[in-house]
Amino acid sequence: MSAIADVFKRCAAEDRAAFIAYLTAGDPDLGTTAELMRALVRGGADIIELGVPFSDPIADGPVNQRAAARSLAAGTTLSGVLQLVARNRDRLGVPVVLFTYFNPIHARGIEVFAEQAAASGVDGVLCVDLPPDEAGDVRPAFERQGLDTIFLLAPTSDKARIRRVDQASTGFVYYVSRTGVTGAETSVAKPLIKEIQKVKRRVTKPLAVGFGIADPEQVVAVGSAADGVVVGSALVRMVEEWVEDGDKSIDRLVNDVEQRVRRLTAPLHHRHASAS
Repeated sequence: MSAIADVFKRCAAEDRAAFIAYLTAGDPDLGTTAELMRALVRGGADIIELGVPFSDPIADGPVNQRAAARSLAAGTTLSGVLQLVARNRDRLGVPVVLFTYFNPIHARGIEVFAEQAAASGVDGVLCVDLPPDEAGDVRPAFERQGLDTIFLLAPTSDKARIRRVDQASTGFVYYVSRTGVTGAETSVAKPLIKEIQKVKRRVTKPLAVGFGIADPEQVVAVGSAADGVVVGSALVRMVEEWVEDGDKSIDRLVNDVEQRVRRLTAPLHHRHASAS
């Protein structure tokens, strides 16, 4: 069983959803990202999703686009991100998923990327612009290195697509909660919960839901129906605000992120404690 699958199994035994926290690697620099990754774990994150900065995103909203631009301007490279994971993976104690586009994988070479990612301690890869239909070379290369391959579902996915993505994915299936791009929303609509429940009945892998989740109430609502909850833009926005403030106290940023994640995960852990 992979480390990612083990997390979902443990969280299921605790009758709660897994909490997956996203950061853009290298925003504002790789050293700060390392501090923030540890803050996510202290706050209660079960899995860290680490974005590889890319110059031409299609799934990222404005907040994550600006984070990628800051990261690239700081000189972040794929090699630097992998080295970041290698230096911190054992200290974190939670699985790390790379969020990337296919171009960096293709440029490095699929086999080489898979070998280097696995050697660095990466547990899974979510390549957002690579559908399972086009992943014929990627999936076996990742499987040989013990990397989980995670694919996306969307509200527009029909039954055949749901089946195809479920069959192709390992670790978990990532359900995009809306059409469009990443970014925080103010509420979770009831139809979304019903749709998550419907999709969950049709997949055999754990189902994690992301895009637009930003506060504890939304975490509770989505976590009641899904196996995992992903929060990204809300955390990336905290980094952006810190950069814009010009406050160079990394300790303040790290503490604020830790406390934000703690508030987001508290309802999930409270539910487990109440059930116990």
